[in-house]
Amino acid sequence: MSHAHRNLLGEPPATLLPAAPEADAALAAGTPPAEVAAGHPTVSAAWAALAEQALDGGRTIEAYAYARTGYHRGLDALRRNGWKGFGPVPWSHEPNRGFLRCVTVLARAAEAIGETDEQERCAQLLRDCDPTLAA
Repeated sequence: MSHAHRNLLGEPPATLLPAAPEADAALAAGTPPAEVAAGHPTVSAAWAALAEQALDGGRTIEAYAYARTGYHRGLDALRRNGWKGFGPVPWSHEPNRGFLRCVTVLARAAEAIGETDEQERCAQLLRDCDPTLAA
């Protein structure tokens, strides 16, 4: 049995964010993401939806700003739930996806405006949070 890639200190347990049922239901029902973000400003999924819409619409700077907001709201939530700045934040846990989507859009928007360092930091954060995510 090989342990070559195992962290001998052990990896911290996965951080699993709590669900945001009201915001999730509103987004699923087609409520405009701006309305959901205004009513639930701490929910990264609302910011992710705004960021994705902006990026898809060619509004890169708006996408960057929305994604950055959702990223910081997500970091706050992760820390409140025991995350110490490292360790798994699995995509498989649905409530984590808003944060991870924000990091993804932030990486794409940063790349689009030539902010290579930020793009690389975001890509590394995604790999660190969940190695199964494609870059």
